[in-house]
Amino acid sequence: MHQEIAQFLRYLDVEKNASDLTIKSYREDLIDMADLLTNGSTRRIKPSDVSPNELRKYVTALHDAGYAKSSIARKLASLRSFFRFAQRQGMVESNPAKPLRNPRGNRKLPHFLTAQEIGELLAAPDKTSELGLRDAAILEVAYSAGLRVSELVGMNDPDIDFEEGIVRVRGKGRKERLGALGQYAMDALQAYFRERRPMPPGCKETPTFRNKFGGRLTTRSVARMLEKYILQCHLDTRVTPHTLRHSFATHLLDRGADIRSVQELLGHKSLVTTQIYTHVSTASLKAAYDKAHPRAREAGSSSSPRPSGRRLSSHSRDEVSKKSR
Repeated sequence: MHQEIAQFLRYLDVEKNASDLTIKSYREDLIDMADLLTNGSTRRIKPSDVSPNELRKYVTALHDAGYAKSSIARKLASLRSFFRFAQRQGMVESNPAKPLRNPRGNRKLPHFLTAQEIGELLAAPDKTSELGLRDAAILEVAYSAGLRVSELVGMNDPDIDFEEGIVRVRGKGRKERLGALGQYAMDALQAYFRERRPMPPGCKETPTFRNKFGGRLTTRSVARMLEKYILQCHLDTRVTPHTLRHSFATHLLDRGADIRSVQELLGHKSLVTTQIYTHVSTASLKAAYDKAHPRAREAGSSSSPRPSGRRLSSHSRDEVSKKSR
């Protein structure tokens, strides 16, 4: 089935304009499935040889191997897309992956840093050196625009508009959107540009963030750089470059930003994806509730007067009782 998989990957690249990382993930998932179905032998199978029961056995093997539910769900998405393509191409009559259901599980809440922790992290780089200025600019831009690390390292100089305070971002599926750059981020970028070394001769691209040789920085280099400052600031070691994106969304919602605006800034296709941040952004909601709800606080803690609420005396109760008869 490797030939059909290669045909599908070419379709993703040429017609769907999928990113290199997306194509790599599909390739790994599909070849893993094909190898398991053939038990590692050289026996050739075709997409039409695959049944829903065989795919269920594959999913069972993933569970037994200890794969996370989110990883299994991603692999199932790859299978559905491949066999949907195979069906359109006449390789199969029906999609054998369609009846499969994603494993149920509680969605993990995103880990984020507090505003104070973000401040400590952004102040950590040594701004007296070129690399320190670069690192400061990377952290400021990642947090200011809520970028994925792949979007961050994919930035080029022409993508930045200093007059408008925006950056053109190429996200998943190479879809473009506009990201916001705050004044701190723009100041950090300009300070880095003044000290940045030029590109090697013959380079056609002008990547914004460069390594010590003048070439484009990699996602792994950004992760290693962040690890250094996390240890330096004694912050949670679970922090990754994506944590800055989570913190960006959480802080915006905590301070009253509209969720659809945050969705646009993050580049989420579905609002459901953005809504996960509402589960961790409750501070502003609780403050609004305490301020507005008449029964949110105990007596004496609110400045607004309460209704009288005096009890009737025994004589008054007798009078009311007589009238009611």
